Amino acid sequence: MGAACFPVFSYKIMHMNHVVIPTSDRTRIPKRIISYEFYAIANGCQRIYEEKDGITDIENQVILDPSKVSYTNIFINGVLQPHDNYTVEKGKLKLNTIDIPIKGTPIILQIFII
Repeated sequence: MGAACFPVFSYKIMHMNHVVIPTSDRTRIPKRIISYEFYAIANGCQRIYEEKDGITDIENQVILDPSKVSYTNIFINGVLQPHDNYTVEKGKLKLNTIDIPIKGTPIILQIFII
């Protein structure tokens, strides 16, 4: 068997708590991320949600045009859904599943711009 290629890092042990921190010459500045959310409660018979259907106690709920965002996530009853289960359009969220969420189920759409 040949030798495996692994990146080489130098490490420093910080103080007596033995925290190991890799050191290298590379430094990355994190990108700025902007997130938006849309919150709704299912009524048991609705498959398409518009901005006006969002929870009114939360301000600035928007459903942005998907061509202008980096990615989206949708949670139904706290469970992350596969992308095939929903379609996002500007101002509209459509559930593509055969069944619809039962009444009272929380629906959360996360939208990220990187």
